[in-house]
Amino acid sequence: MIENPILPGFNPDPSIVRVGDDFFIAVSTFEWYPGVQIHQSRDLRHWRLAARPLNRAALLDMRGNPDSGGIWAPCLSWSDGLFHLIYTDVKRLDSSFKDTPNYLTTCETVDGEWSDPVYLNSSGFDPSLFHDDDGRKWLVNMVWDHRYERNRFGGVYLQEYCTRRKKLIGDIVNIFRGTELGFTEAPHLYKREGCYYLVTAEGGTGYDHAMTLARSRNLAGPYEFDPQGYLLTAKDHAELELQRTGHGSLVDTPNGESYLVHLCSRPLKGLRRSPLGRETALQKTRWSDDGWLRLEGATGNGLPEKEIPAPDIEAHPWPLESTCHEFDSEVLPPEFQWLRTPEPESFMSLSERPGFLRLKGKASLGSWFEQALIARRQEAFCFSAETKLEFDPSNFQQCAGLVCYYNAHKYHYLYVSVDEQGRRFIDIMSCPGDVSREATFAISDSRGDSPFADIGIEIPGQGAIWLRCEVSYADLLFSWSTDGKTWQQIPVTLDYSLISDEAGQAEGGSFTGAFVGMCCQDISGQNLAADFDYFYYQEAGT
Repeated sequence: MIENPILPGFNPDPSIVRVGDDFFIAVSTFEWYPGVQIHQSRDLRHWRLAARPLNRAALLDMRGNPDSGGIWAPCLSWSDGLFHLIYTDVKRLDSSFKDTPNYLTTCETVDGEWSDPVYLNSSGFDPSLFHDDDGRKWLVNMVWDHRYERNRFGGVYLQEYCTRRKKLIGDIVNIFRGTELGFTEAPHLYKREGCYYLVTAEGGTGYDHAMTLARSRNLAGPYEFDPQGYLLTAKDHAELELQRTGHGSLVDTPNGESYLVHLCSRPLKGLRRSPLGRETALQKTRWSDDGWLRLEGATGNGLPEKEIPAPDIEAHPWPLESTCHEFDSEVLPPEFQWLRTPEPESFMSLSERPGFLRLKGKASLGSWFEQALIARRQEAFCFSAETKLEFDPSNFQQCAGLVCYYNAHKYHYLYVSVDEQGRRFIDIMSCPGDVSREATFAISDSRGDSPFADIGIEIPGQGAIWLRCEVSYADLLFSWSTDGKTWQQIPVTLDYSLISDEAGQAEGGSFTGAFVGMCCQDISGQNLAADFDYFYYQEAGT
């Protein structure tokens, strides 16, 4: 059996392709850099991070992009000896307008140097490239309609792509306007036995999310919706562990078994909050006698399963990842990412002080341009993380420490700074999803009526400081030490459920997931550096 999710933590909007015996899944990365994660498997059970292809300014520069902007819903496909990656770089997502330029890049291998991007269009998001069996290529994307009192999700556009001219050509056709569930997006086209199949997502990416299937004998339609209902949905089934299921794509194994990947979330019990963000799961499918794809064992409105049958493929596990990184290489460990900028050398170095990750203080923790933050995904409900910090601030505008981060307005931050007398102290900075309540002091109990209380613990001496966080579902505890052996727990239980998609003012507009990592701010503009000796991440029970 395979246990879902197959890609735990923030790994949404999966696009799957098989090349020979290898399966690859591309997922959204939003404002995190480098853009797009591509995971590889040979058995659909064991996965490893194989590449983040959008890794230079020519391919991606997100400075100024808003939270949950950036890379939405990439599509990965294979044709003509090349991987084709289609992606959107969302520059605006609020209000009536969405600015959504779409691009194409190609490469012979997923971990090679991808070509400079070809601009395609900006009419909507979730673009996907379909390679027809006659050699022609077609782009589909949802169309965004900004007009007053119109359906914002205006249908699925189809247009031909010319590989010789490297541009879209011919007429634009709206081939599918969706079902009554609405919010039609995430189109992918497939062809089977002379019939075109259109997979879409509907219902929004929240708890009414669904995966739909329609078909036509003609590429441009009209498309008929499966009369038995949705291919996959968890809506109306709050008891299921996997929620918000939808937005996915299809794949066949070498021996003809069929599966689909889809996004999902696992909300905390008793709460509609998902710190792990939107994850990727897998379901086994079958083709019915009348030519419709259904989840195995379902006749319509398929429900997501936590465990599914594995394919008839020999198991292929990958080497285990290290849980402790001592920064003894000049290459950042692959688990880590940063925010927005294609120029990480402006704020980080692994060579200036060998054996340490040096972060040069930049803008505030909420900056949409350049900030010094290096972090990794949370992949389990319970984990601990720890680091050793050497940092000698000279004024209160200089901070560094350990952060549990969702976005600019949802985080808990254990930091070191100094007061006006030059005395070092440790404190907690938190923002519970409301811009008006960001605070440079601790939330003493973020579930209470009086959320703010200054703790400001003075740190003796000028030596290194060890910092630790321990997360257990909706609870977060911070600790510190001056020797790495004797730990002082800060007597504050923080509401970790705030570090989630659904929490705060941006409910319904947040699409990423929880990260934990190291950061440094110097809003005085002096770029004071903080040195981190190691970073340790351990999931509970592992």
